Amino acid sequence: MGGEALMTTVFDSIAVGDVVAGSAAGVRGRLWRLHPSEVRDVAVSASAEILRLEAIRVAAVDELALNPDEQVLCYRGVGRWLAANTMLQNSAGNKIAALGAALRVFPDIAAQFEAGDLSLDHAALIAAFCESPPKGMPDIALTPSLKTLLAAASGVEATTTKVRYAIAVLERIFESDEPPPGEDNDLNALRIAPTLNGRVVIKGDFDALTGEMLLSALSGLSMPKPAADGTPDARSAAKRTADAFTELIRRYLDNAATGVDGGQRPHVNVHITAKDLAEHRECATTRADNDDAPDLDDESVFEDLDVGYMPWMGPLSVSKTRMLACDCMLSTVLMDGNGAPLDATPLKRLVTAQQRIALIARDKGCAFPNCDAVPAWCDAHHIKPWSTGGLTVMDNLVLLCRSHHTLIHSTSGFRGIWEIKMGSDHKPWFIPPAAIDPKQRRRRSTTRQGPVHRD
Repeated sequence: MGGEALMTTVFDSIAVGDVVAGSAAGVRGRLWRLHPSEVRDVAVSASAEILRLEAIRVAAVDELALNPDEQVLCYRGVGRWLAANTMLQNSAGNKIAALGAALRVFPDIAAQFEAGDLSLDHAALIAAFCESPPKGMPDIALTPSLKTLLAAASGVEATTTKVRYAIAVLERIFESDEPPPGEDNDLNALRIAPTLNGRVVIKGDFDALTGEMLLSALSGLSMPKPAADGTPDARSAAKRTADAFTELIRRYLDNAATGVDGGQRPHVNVHITAKDLAEHRECATTRADNDDAPDLDDESVFEDLDVGYMPWMGPLSVSKTRMLACDCMLSTVLMDGNGAPLDATPLKRLVTAQQRIALIARDKGCAFPNCDAVPAWCDAHHIKPWSTGGLTVMDNLVLLCRSHHTLIHSTSGFRGIWEIKMGSDHKPWFIPPAAIDPKQRRRRSTTRQGPVHRD
């Protein structure tokens, strides 16, 4: 009894705020005395504190850029000064300095960033869009476009892919002949340099399509491979990727001409509706001349438009998608009015290749909330098990990564905690347990898509 009372006293003596505000030295010794729910509070509070401090650092660096003293003037830019006096690299210091300068021009971005509702990376991404908007965008459209991007980047559900999706739709609305930066292959660069110790360092920067091809090629080769006795693969993810890159080069050299049969081109999956693929808009610069900008506050503007989507790299402009469609294998997936694929071969237990294509078009990867696993890492899961009468139809199938598939099927206390239901839009929704959300509000993955409207 005395021991229990002592333990209770120890727990009560530590507050979450004290851990976050205190020194990091010995923090692990303090964390183990907290309840897991309190440790979660520490992680969330520390993250909010990091956002606050980042905003202060950006403002301070920008003030030094405007009013440098002798010490700062010794460096080629305030970003390099910051890197030299902290543990940051020059690239990170320059990024902070560039963001500070951009926030002077765009106070709405600065306000959301300084309020802690916008990450540094997302602020930089939005600022870059505003500094170099699509060529076909009229000046009056910049303010509502900025409002749209800030909404996409707000809150804990914001992801880089979600922000990029919003940018891709805006580029689609104001389509022009100029490729967006993410698709401009003139900016591609690859540096390969031998080191003094006989190794080779590779550094590259590629457009989205090249990145999609590279990631697709490496995916199967970099999967973990258990040993013959079943021992898990001990290689790190970086080591597996390096081994996969080596194998990719070896296979290319072994086959020399590589393209004897030509193969199927391209070896890239891009999803888009037939309507948007076939539609040919006039160059949007004519719209700029008339100052006739669409109403970006009307959500139907976004819902009626589609952009290309690649499983690895995310959004792809319609112009690039149309270019690829001129020389590729096209697969047709019939969709309903909500964009959900229609059914085929429901009496088979195993998902057919055509059904998997349809699942990828609908879920774009693991459908579990906040999971970013790509389709190559996912299994097709029967929501109602086949063994209990569940049919192999789209309304009973969902893509889940191996981790979340195991979670759903687990018999060690997890079964039934998360429930999957098909919504009226024929897309999967996940209902969390009361321990996670007492109201058990349904949710779906927003990792690869724009805003989700709960009906």
